[in-house]
Amino acid sequence: MKKVNKIYINGEFVTPQGTEIFDLINPSNNKKIGEVILADKVDAQKAITAAKQAFKTFSQTTVSERIHYLEKLKKAVNEKKEELIEVMIKEYGGTRQFVTMSNQHTGSWFDSMIDVLQNFEFTRNINSSTIKLQPVGVVAIITPWNASNSSITSKVATAIAAGCTVVIKPSEMSSLQTQVLMDAFHNAGLPEGVVNFVTGLGNVVGTELTNNPDITKISFTGSTAVGKLIAKNAVDTMKRVTLELGGKSPNIILDDADLHQVIPMAIYGAYMNSGQACIAPTRLLVPQNKLDEVNAIAKSVAEKIIVGLPDHEETNIGPMVSVKQFERVQNYIKIGIDEGANILTGGLGKPKGLEAGNFVQATIFTNVKNEMRIAQEEIFGPVLCIIPYKDEEDAIKIANDTPYGLAAYISSADPERAEKVASKIDAGRICINGFRHDPMVPFGGFKQSGIGREYGEYGLMPYLETKAILK
Repeated sequence: MKKVNKIYINGEFVTPQGTEIFDLINPSNNKKIGEVILADKVDAQKAITAAKQAFKTFSQTTVSERIHYLEKLKKAVNEKKEELIEVMIKEYGGTRQFVTMSNQHTGSWFDSMIDVLQNFEFTRNINSSTIKLQPVGVVAIITPWNASNSSITSKVATAIAAGCTVVIKPSEMSSLQTQVLMDAFHNAGLPEGVVNFVTGLGNVVGTELTNNPDITKISFTGSTAVGKLIAKNAVDTMKRVTLELGGKSPNIILDDADLHQVIPMAIYGAYMNSGQACIAPTRLLVPQNKLDEVNAIAKSVAEKIIVGLPDHEETNIGPMVSVKQFERVQNYIKIGIDEGANILTGGLGKPKGLEAGNFVQATIFTNVKNEMRIAQEEIFGPVLCIIPYKDEEDAIKIANDTPYGLAAYISSADPERAEKVASKIDAGRICINGFRHDPMVPFGGFKQSGIGREYGEYGLMPYLETKAILK
């Protein structure tokens, strides 16, 4: 059993002031694998003080100096790649397939910010006036358990590029992963106080970061409910906020698409990260007159999906991160049944032979009405809703009939037609004919999926304040 008894403040591993213990549970068998001493309000204040002090000098660094630090961070994190893969599998049940792919992109967050810095103008001119873009200040980075490492590295890369210092509050459920990242960041040799890690509860450490006047900006990835609370509290000290929140992403299959090609891709996409992904396309919109054909293909594909132990190479869906999350998903499956949606495959209960862990059957509801709760609310598990539509206009209407607007997906034999449909969809990122990743392209949500954008130049701007000097 591993014990996590250190946090990282001002360039040093220190014992937390807090004394509360949080148990780390392997979701594959619900056995205890470790425990972490949680930081408290005093620990958060110490980290904020260190970051505030470091900001005085780090904010004055040159672009070339920041690029140098980003290169060192990339090297240090990449050296931990294999260790991160194994701990992600064990700690939150991420499948080997998914976490291996995820960690292949880790270095891209630093590369993209290096590319941005090489062309970014921090000083600009309008008529006879000078415009200066300067770092916003100390940034609180608050990240979730389902994408802990990529959230931390992408946000830290952006903050460093801007000249900001940071206090990171990762999920307590990601403490083993956080320990690996802390080691990597320490090895990168950044100036003391630039990066600080404080692992604690949201209602303790998170609240202090949200309320403390020395925090200038918050970058949060997580649920919409928590994001709203952060925004409400942050306004008291006029903190800048970037919020990347929940999603209920539509996947529109237009009537000219090759169903045998796009439906299997849609099924696997909905189950990315075992369905525990905010961008997962969990609403599959298909032509009404092709519903039977879609159902047949979807059922055939789903029956080949492997729900199993996450360390196995062939596993597509691992366990839910906790008993609580398992019960949440089971409850939504029951809601879907009660609402009258038809179960195409999967359903209530655990797959045979996996009773010890938090495993959910790969579930597909079909002939779903978009007003049903299973189509409107984020389930965060391997549950897909197939929703029939009458025509293209109806598909667009259904796709936009949601409180969310994080991502969307469109498949068509005619890319120009797909792009026209995309222009009418209210979502921050839309993929046409497949799933794509580009760390230079802005990412964020419409409506209740968030505020602001991350990644690339669009992600860098919110970490900067604009100062106009009129002459």
